[in-house]
Amino acid sequence: MALNTIWVHAEVGADKPSSITLELLTKARSLADKVEAFYAGENAEAVAAELGQYGVSTVYSVATEGLQGIPVASAMAAQVQAGNAPDLIMFGSTYDGRDVLARLSVALDRPVLTNNNDISVEGDEVRVTSSIFGGSTNLTTAFRCEPPHLASFRPKSFAAEPGGAATAQVVAAEPTEQGQVTVHERHVEEHSGPILDEAALVVAGGRGLGEAAKYDMVESLAKLLKGAPGASRAIVDAGWVPYSYQVGQTGKVVKPNVYIAVGISGATQHMVGMKGSKTIIAINKDPEAPIFGIADLGIVGDVHKVVPKLIEALQGR
Repeated sequence: MALNTIWVHAEVGADKPSSITLELLTKARSLADKVEAFYAGENAEAVAAELGQYGVSTVYSVATEGLQGIPVASAMAAQVQAGNAPDLIMFGSTYDGRDVLARLSVALDRPVLTNNNDISVEGDEVRVTSSIFGGSTNLTTAFRCEPPHLASFRPKSFAAEPGGAATAQVVAAEPTEQGQVTVHERHVEEHSGPILDEAALVVAGGRGLGEAAKYDMVESLAKLLKGAPGASRAIVDAGWVPYSYQVGQTGKVVKPNVYIAVGISGATQHMVGMKGSKTIIAINKDPEAPIFGIADLGIVGDVHKVVPKLIEALQGR
């Protein structure tokens, strides 16, 4: 049984719809007859053209000069209270997504189910699935309240695939409230090469590197392979690399074609963030390291000998 209408909270990164937005739209399209989006930002017409390629029929554009939480939540609540309620509203597990979701929950007096990685419709029930106990167990929960149901999803839970042909119609959605916070400046982290959670290849380093200076090996290998460097929580907490490099349950979820784990033992919390990779290559001197349990190719050896040899071979090609 398909739902009638799903709303998706749409976000933009690097002047285009974010990857998690496109993932949610693709899944929403498979569950509902009609998919609509709420968007707060500039260039709504241009964004609508891209969202239309993923099945969105209407983009509700919310004008705001501050943070999204209050204005977007109030605009959504106003539409619901006016009788234009969807069956389900989907959010990404992002800073803005969580902000809007929490405020909308209060405005509509609806419960929320957060941090999910799957969703299905069984008869007249909407069910979401989340990972618990460090990703070792999946928990499926059904909504028992009146719609709209509110749920958020982790990045890379679904594959993003175009499936529409028309530019979405843009409709102004007036917020009934504006927040008191004004954004004066935005600072975007500088980076070169592929973005970690969108890269086709990721090379991640862990405590087995021994010291912060050895992380250069990870960055060099990633650059040679045209991939993105990543890290385990252990070396992020140790201050070797920024938090933006962290892969895992409390970091970024990645699903590249190839994931190379260098000196990473494979704590459950780390594997939650990368076990969906198509091919996993692990380099570790401990043959009993848990990472070898999910690796497609395991190299038991000292990373300080294996990785330099690999870099040398690549540079010689």
